[in-house]
Amino acid sequence: MAATRDIVATYRGPGRVMRRLLVDGAREDRALIYLMVGCLMVFVAQTPRLAREAFETGQELSMLLGATLMAWMFIMPLVLYALGAGTYLIAKLFGSRITSYAARVALFWALLASSPLILLWGLTAGFVGPGIEMNGVGLIWFAVFMWFWIAGFRAAAQDSVDQTALNQTGSA
Repeated sequence: MAATRDIVATYRGPGRVMRRLLVDGAREDRALIYLMVGCLMVFVAQTPRLAREAFETGQELSMLLGATLMAWMFIMPLVLYALGAGTYLIAKLFGSRITSYAARVALFWALLASSPLILLWGLTAGFVGPGIEMNGVGLIWFAVFMWFWIAGFRAAAQDSVDQTALNQTGSA
């Protein structure tokens, strides 16, 4: 299924989509694409806010865009890989059978799938500016991101348990 259809389907059932994404097995290239496109969408969402800030403060827009590009396309992927590894290790401490790949994909897909809302936040920040509207859209984005991440993580962990049980009964 196309990524855009999966994004729309995630708003109806994030667990189902996560299970479908994990059916193909560990595909690190696909996980990296989810991460990089998600980070690109966050960068694009920042551009209206940065344009407004440059206009209001007299700063150079290209400097603001360059710093934001560096942050979201080079630094944040490393941070998100570390966060994915950290959640995997915490889940392992609590006895989960989730794989490190599934833990990362749950995080990366949550970022990508929630990108329409972060784009809306960027438009709100650029055209309306700071205020309750921008904060409200940001809060909605964060809640949806956390919903996608937690639901995807739980589905991936449950899928890992089901797969382990299937492997054990098949080998007995």
